[in-house]
Amino acid sequence: MVADVKLPAAGAQPRVLEGIRVLDFGRFISGPCAAAILGDLGAEVIRVDKRGGSEDRAMIPVTEQGEGAMFLQNNRNKRSITLNPAKEGGAEVVRRLVAQSDIVIANLPFPTIKAMKLDIDSLREVRSDVILLMSSAYGSGGPYSDRLGFDGVGQVMSGAVYRSGTPEQPVRTMVPYVDYATGLSGVIAILAALRHRDMTGEGQLVETSLLASAMMIASGFLIEQGVLGCNRKAMLNRAQLAAPVDMFKVTDGWIFVQAVGDTIYARWARLMGEEKPWLTEARFATDAMRGEHGEEISARMAEWCKIRTRAQALTELDEARIPAYPVYSPQETLDDPHVQAMGYLRMIDYPGLPRPAPVIETPFRMSRTPPEYRSAPPTTGAHTREVLLDLGYDEEQIDALKAAGTI
Repeated sequence: MVADVKLPAAGAQPRVLEGIRVLDFGRFISGPCAAAILGDLGAEVIRVDKRGGSEDRAMIPVTEQGEGAMFLQNNRNKRSITLNPAKEGGAEVVRRLVAQSDIVIANLPFPTIKAMKLDIDSLREVRSDVILLMSSAYGSGGPYSDRLGFDGVGQVMSGAVYRSGTPEQPVRTMVPYVDYATGLSGVIAILAALRHRDMTGEGQLVETSLLASAMMIASGFLIEQGVLGCNRKAMLNRAQLAAPVDMFKVTDGWIFVQAVGDTIYARWARLMGEEKPWLTEARFATDAMRGEHGEEISARMAEWCKIRTRAQALTELDEARIPAYPVYSPQETLDDPHVQAMGYLRMIDYPGLPRPAPVIETPFRMSRTPPEYRSAPPTTGAHTREVLLDLGYDEEQIDALKAAGTI
């Protein structure tokens, strides 16, 4: 089934970004994610695909044709055109698209951005008040600026991976959190740039990078190291400044317990039925001191957990008001009653899917101008002809561009 399109009710507030056009040259995650959220807020988004489909369409393939889960997540509320700017007439198509666009998103290598005339100086020659979101691995202006990079560059260069796993085996997370953080940062910056343009009439260049986003997320570690020079090592799942904060095995799976602060820690000690030594010895007096003795505290918690099911452990911890969470498989996340009740998932159809795909709704809600899922991700080039007609091309010119391999 195809997800229902939500239309504003009579008298409803207009969409926040209604009338704003976004030209999305984004690839993989950060750029397409930013463009999708702008689309949720009402912007018209045109995705520019390579002929035959851009490479980010195949990330975690789930359809018969090979389109991927990441593509389905990050390309709602968009139209797709195919275009090779290097072919005959391609540069003119780009020029016409830019002339009618408020925002251009390009997370492409800097030489490619320059060659396609998507740099801010070239864009301003076409539209003086344009806003360009340029997203890269390292940011511009430094010795690594021309290097390529994906989410992993932020994970490993921010110090986060060094502090995960063990000293013998660093561990990265399998979810691309750096990419998504960069996409969200891009949305914030674009909204600020639009506000500035409303006030002054000026467009501007907005830059984000994977490394900067990752360093912001890992900033606590970096600040502590810079100030104290403590050279902490990885401790698997244990926290270093509180306890018990760790993963614990129960009879039918795993849970994560996060007892931070004196009040919660005291409730944990009483749940264990042991004020001694946990509440009486000076070495457990503060979060930081408990972190130093976390192995001992975790061992006590592990003993408590090993004779309980996940449901039993979580129930008792919840009744004691101690934060604890199940370690879910992806299927358990999909099936969780709270996830379903909150409507965080939307089932969408797409050609070649064996069953509807659960994509995640916009990660924030607004009481007066809610984000909307209006259309499923587009198939490659599904809107090429209609977009070119809007740009002033006639059918004969469009056929010629197609014959030349431009679209």
